[in-house]
Amino acid sequence: MKRFILAISGATGPAVGLRVLRELTRTTEVHVLISRQSFSIIRDETGIDFSGSSEAAIREKLTAFAGFPVHYYAEDHFEAPIASGSFRTDGMFVVPCSMKTLAGIACGYSSSLIERAADVTLKEGRRLVLSPREMPFSAIHLDNMLKLARLGAMIAPPVIGFYHKPRSTDDMIDLIAGKILDAMAVDHEIYRRWGS
Repeated sequence: MKRFILAISGATGPAVGLRVLRELTRTTEVHVLISRQSFSIIRDETGIDFSGSSEAAIREKLTAFAGFPVHYYAEDHFEAPIASGSFRTDGMFVVPCSMKTLAGIACGYSSSLIERAADVTLKEGRRLVLSPREMPFSAIHLDNMLKLARLGAMIAPPVIGFYHKPRSTDDMIDLIAGKILDAMAVDHEIYRRWGS
């Protein structure tokens, strides 16, 4: 079974990250990270409250949401297996990726477990898919994305497409989540492909 890390950092659009989570857990082992700022954003934007008094309590809520077991670590849990390159994974997603998290990853500044896990992913030559959520991008944001792309990260912003004729917000989220999964070469059937 493949093993991935999924991080949700403090930016609008966590519904896309949660859609990626649901799809990944169907066929892979998933290790989840949620930044402190993200809990309130998830609650405000989706109505889902993942907050809890312990990692175990949050893990239980995430598992119930996903429908399959997940591993969860708090962002300051630097003893977590995913903080080490010897813990093998098939890659990491950061969906959405805040500009703060993007900058931390680009500079190798591992002030959170999200940034540390991304740093490990890059140093081990594994696939890192970042979904930066900001608009418009400043030159600083673009420089950080270019730097990470040159280091091998895949930059996959949550850009809406209309060729699949979306009828709802969920259809738009499915397309974006599907394109992000495509960037990691994860098989899925959550959106209708062009020409199908």
